[in-house]
Amino acid sequence: MTNDQIDQRRLAAASRGVGVMCGFYADRAENATLWDVEGHAYTDFAAGIAVLNTGHRHPRVMQAVRAQLDRFTHTAYQIVPYESAVALLERLNALVPIDGPVKSALFTTGAEAVENAIKIARAHTRRSAVVAFGGGFHGRTFMGLALTGKVAPYKTGFGPFPGEVYHLPFPGGPRGGSVADSLAALERLFAYDVEPQRVAAIIIEPVQGEGGFNVAPDELLVALRRQCDRHGIVLIADEVQSGFGRTGRMFAFEHYSVRPDLITLAKSLAGGLPLSAVAGRADIMDAPAPGGLGGTYAGNPLAVAAAHAVIDVIADEGLLARSQQLGARLLALLSQWRERYPAIADVRGLGSMLAVEFVDPADGRPSPERAAQVQRAALQRGLLLLSCGAHGNAIRFLYPLTIGDAQFDAALATLDEALATLQAPMPAAAGAVTA
Repeated sequence: MTNDQIDQRRLAAASRGVGVMCGFYADRAENATLWDVEGHAYTDFAAGIAVLNTGHRHPRVMQAVRAQLDRFTHTAYQIVPYESAVALLERLNALVPIDGPVKSALFTTGAEAVENAIKIARAHTRRSAVVAFGGGFHGRTFMGLALTGKVAPYKTGFGPFPGEVYHLPFPGGPRGGSVADSLAALERLFAYDVEPQRVAAIIIEPVQGEGGFNVAPDELLVALRRQCDRHGIVLIADEVQSGFGRTGRMFAFEHYSVRPDLITLAKSLAGGLPLSAVAGRADIMDAPAPGGLGGTYAGNPLAVAAAHAVIDVIADEGLLARSQQLGARLLALLSQWRERYPAIADVRGLGSMLAVEFVDPADGRPSPERAAQVQRAALQRGLLLLSCGAHGNAIRFLYPLTIGDAQFDAALATLDEALATLQAPMPAAAGAVTA
């Protein structure tokens, strides 16, 4: 069966609403390498959209899942619970950067974690309004879409969305505003649209994912923490993409001088199996009544087993230090390339959560065409990259933290070749490649 044959079947069988980036189909994978059904190999710098910090099929993750398969695969945790889930909750409570006693709850997807974090905040405060940020991404469910600060392609044609969700500008990027702009917008919001006593939560990604890997300045988070404390608002950190070593710390909020009240977790938590969580201050987490939280597959035992192995691997293989080392090597090269290629407007990120942003050198406008050109050139050479950003004009780097040095160096050489295509004429019909 060829890639083209399968693709024809997909076009006939699958809704076009699920966008597909690649024209090839996966057959097998190992660590940082994917092979398609025709035997072509690709170095994976997408990692299933930041799901595989520990790589494809890490042996310890696979061993843990196989062992659980021999015991049971499902009971529904809220019907018949199991010790492994309790143990995972205990481990997460000890790991997350939240002050005081901590409790957690397990779910299935990142969007579910976000939805339940909002539910928990509303139950705790008895308020309804929520503040989010432009460029943020919080999922494709209706509350997730309401919180998400990007219209195309996520919100197009799906409104109206849940009410009482307000957006502030996120500072950063070559065209972004300042922290002062964001805080002035918050003051205007409280003066013109909603009194702070009606706001249940402020939700923020410390490093925006889909929004372009914009890093929140410490000054912003300190000011948000101050406002939340002053008005009794719950501060929610969305670490679905930035968690589990991606930024060089277990969680991105560990880079900051303040702490959130709740934190949402998913993606790399279970090494490729669907699992998410909300962790937070015990008094807030206990606000919903029994039965108010949960889900049929929430805390699936196979995913729980995988998560235990992931946490062990991150610690035992020194992946936090590895994230910093790999990120430093990539950042150094990206900084050099920025000097060489005028189309590179910005290089930013934390640890191994890095992105490069492209503009038209003639006028400084965002250039999704140039990002797509580099992305295509890399893919033709066997390197899989993802775009991001409000205009789709940035490329993010999400390699497994377990990637070997030789493969990493080869991928950077390939990236250099792909960037060199920026010196050639632009393809006539270039456009952003999106997932």
